[in-house]
Amino acid sequence: MRMIFLGSPAFAVYPLEALVDAGHTIAAVITQPDRPAGRERRPTPPPVKLAAQALGLPVLQPETLRDPVVVEQLAALQPDVGVVAAYGEILRKNVLAIPPLGYLNIHPSLLPLHRGPTPVAGAILAGDTETGVSIMRLDPGMDSGPILAQAVVPLPPDARAGPFTHELFHLGARLLVEVLAPYAAGALIPRPQDHSQATLTRLLRKEDGQVDWSAPALHIERMLRAYDPWPGAFTTWHGQSLRLLAAAVHPDRAESEAPGTLLGRGPSGGPLVATGSGALELLELQPAGRRALRGADWLNGLRERQGRFGPAPA
Repeated sequence: MRMIFLGSPAFAVYPLEALVDAGHTIAAVITQPDRPAGRERRPTPPPVKLAAQALGLPVLQPETLRDPVVVEQLAALQPDVGVVAAYGEILRKNVLAIPPLGYLNIHPSLLPLHRGPTPVAGAILAGDTETGVSIMRLDPGMDSGPILAQAVVPLPPDARAGPFTHELFHLGARLLVEVLAPYAAGALIPRPQDHSQATLTRLLRKEDGQVDWSAPALHIERMLRAYDPWPGAFTTWHGQSLRLLAAAVHPDRAESEAPGTLLGRGPSGGPLVATGSGALELLELQPAGRRALRGADWLNGLRERQGRFGPAPA
C-alpha cells in the first residue's frame, strides 16, 4: 500500500523499517522538527528522520499539522493509509480524513487501559502484571478509536519504562505488518473499545521524579522504573542531589522513624530508608556530577550517617 508514516523517537523506527521491509510504499515520513539537545543545545534531528534518510525516504518536519498548507501537502501525497507511532501531536479531523483507510496507531498498552502519552510508565506505576500493544484506528479522541489487534505480554517486576517501550514497539511493528493486508481487504473489522474501562496517563514533568518518602516503599520502587530514563527519580541527602536507579522493597520493616530517615544498612548492604509504609533499600544511585555506584559503596563513603533524605514531606 501507499502510506504516510508519522513518528519521532527511536522506538518508532522499528515500525518504519518493518513497513519498508514488507514492501509498502512510504510516500513521506512526517516527524517533529529538529530540536536543541545536549549541553551545547545544538539542533538535533529526531531518530525517525535519521532512519528515513538512511532508507532514502522523503521527510517532512512541519511545526504543526494545524497549518492548512501542511494539510494540503499531506493530501497531495494521496496515501491509502497512515501509520502513527509516537508522533507527538494529536491529529485533527481534517488530517484524519485524508487517507481512505484512516490512520493506524501503535499504542504500547492493552487499550482501553493507559491511554495517553505515557502508557508504559502508567502500567508500571499501577503494578500491572501484564501489558501489551494495541493496533488501533485513530479517531478524534485520545487513543479511543477501534482496535484491530492486540498482543498480550507479561510485565516483569523489574521492567523499566525505557527498555520495555522498545520491546513493545518491536512487537507492535510485527503486529502492524500482519494486520495491514486483512484490514485493507475488509476482512478485519476494528472493534470498538469499552470506554467504561478506560484509564488515562499524562505527560510527565520533571517534578514528578521528586521522591516523596511518605509514599509507600512499593510505590517509590515503581517510580524508579517507571520514570527511567526521564524524568528519573531523585532526592537529596544533606543537600547533595541523588538520582535513585535501583531499589528493593522491604514491606515488613515497620519503623517508627519519620519517612526519609536513614535506618542503616539493608540486606544487600545499601542504605535502608524509612517510607510511609515499609522500608526501601537503595541498591544503586548516582550523586550529581558523578558516576553511578552501588548503594553499599555510597554508604561506605558517608561520614555522617544520621539524617533524612529530602526534601522532607510537608
